[in-house]
Amino acid sequence: MLKFFSFLFIVFFMCIGLKAQESKKPNVLFIIVDDLRPELGCYGKSQVISPNIDKLSNTGMTFNRAYCNIPVCGASRASILTGLRPNSKRFVGAFTRQDEEVPGVVSLPMHFKNNGYKTISLGKVYHHLEDGMGSWSTPPWMPSGDWMGWQAYILPESHNKTIPREENPEMIHGPFFEVPNNVPDHVYPDGMVAKEAIQRLKQQKNSEEPFFMALGFVRPHLPFNAPKKYWDLYDFDDIVLPENMEKPENAPQRTMHNFGELRNYTDVPKKGPLEKDFMRKLIHGYYASISYTDAQVGKVIDELERLDIAKNTVVILLGDHGWFLGEHGLWCKHSNFEKALHTPLIVRTPQMNNSLRTDALVEFVDIYPSLCEVAGLSKPFHLQGKSFVPLLSNPDKVWKSEVYSRWVSGETIITNTHTYTEWFNEQSEKTTDRMLYDLKNDPEENFNIAEQRRNRELITELSEKLNIHVSERDKLILN
Repeated sequence: MLKFFSFLFIVFFMCIGLKAQESKKPNVLFIIVDDLRPELGCYGKSQVISPNIDKLSNTGMTFNRAYCNIPVCGASRASILTGLRPNSKRFVGAFTRQDEEVPGVVSLPMHFKNNGYKTISLGKVYHHLEDGMGSWSTPPWMPSGDWMGWQAYILPESHNKTIPREENPEMIHGPFFEVPNNVPDHVYPDGMVAKEAIQRLKQQKNSEEPFFMALGFVRPHLPFNAPKKYWDLYDFDDIVLPENMEKPENAPQRTMHNFGELRNYTDVPKKGPLEKDFMRKLIHGYYASISYTDAQVGKVIDELERLDIAKNTVVILLGDHGWFLGEHGLWCKHSNFEKALHTPLIVRTPQMNNSLRTDALVEFVDIYPSLCEVAGLSKPFHLQGKSFVPLLSNPDKVWKSEVYSRWVSGETIITNTHTYTEWFNEQSEKTTDRMLYDLKNDPEENFNIAEQRRNRELITELSEKLNIHVSERDKLILN
């Protein structure tokens, strides 16, 4: 009899232990990188040195076809963190503020905070440090000093060339790059963010409280400031310009722009074409900046592993939108072309230990509901995306037939085979311009085939879907 009761006693406590283990919520490490397009080794770009992000890809799910919902940082981040789509009335520009445009909405980190998580923001997560009020358990942390990254005490000649922007004197611009030698990574903001993240992870090591830690890395956003060792990873003579540096055939003129963001830098011509070697220097700087940020990502994930926290941590890494490297004669983002919309997205859950890839279409409004599901949290009523968690176990699952992006008055639908964009006249609600690209036969979008007679039926179908989407989306504006 004593043995019997001893057996029951053991079983009872085993059940309690299993239940506690099952109920332990996973941590979330949310990494968002500014201006990072899928220019990574794990996306087949062998010219780019990104071993740490590639390693993450090798142990998780890489989404080959993930798209932002708007190609500008402030609006994209507000959309991601609220799970709401941008439209003509909200989330329209770089300086969007979530708290002003959708006051009271429960943000992604706030939802985790409300469900027992310690929520931490390090670096550029929201565009504005003070946005997303109530989302964080501790005050959002930003590196000290010039967060754009010109370091006066290292290269005074670089910092002395900085000037205030006319339209916003609080912002300064200087040269589009600087390359200090023999400096530690944490001389620049992203190195500081990685260093702070490591300290915060150490603090969480023995905590019973799960964490949602958001890291915002600035590079490869301009200026391309990074220690020389990252520039030295690339040979300038090996830098190749894209083949399609002309405006796409038959594309509307409104698709083009003067990449004013780049021209704000003091050593960039204010107008006219850029010289070839100058463009190669830009690409060199972009690559060096990716490798610099990749190293910071590696430091944080290595610490996650060293502390034995990784086994119960979801890691998600994304770029906030795409970027041009001279394709179509464009630089920066701010466009409805695929290069500005296509983004890296990598997700690793504790249950995953091998490399998976999917060609399923996903969009950034899907991130909020996905993280809720993987953490076992309910989904707030306002979300407009669809959880992609089923893809994590079945990458070939039949999924969305289209996703949507927008920029200014241009609305874009992306399918498995095409991208189609319409520009609307807001007064008449009539289409003023349109473009259609066949991604199977013209993946670089060099030939606008919207006006070809043989595509009339497809245009009608995509236009109807796009108009229904816009109408349904705009009915859901939160007041």
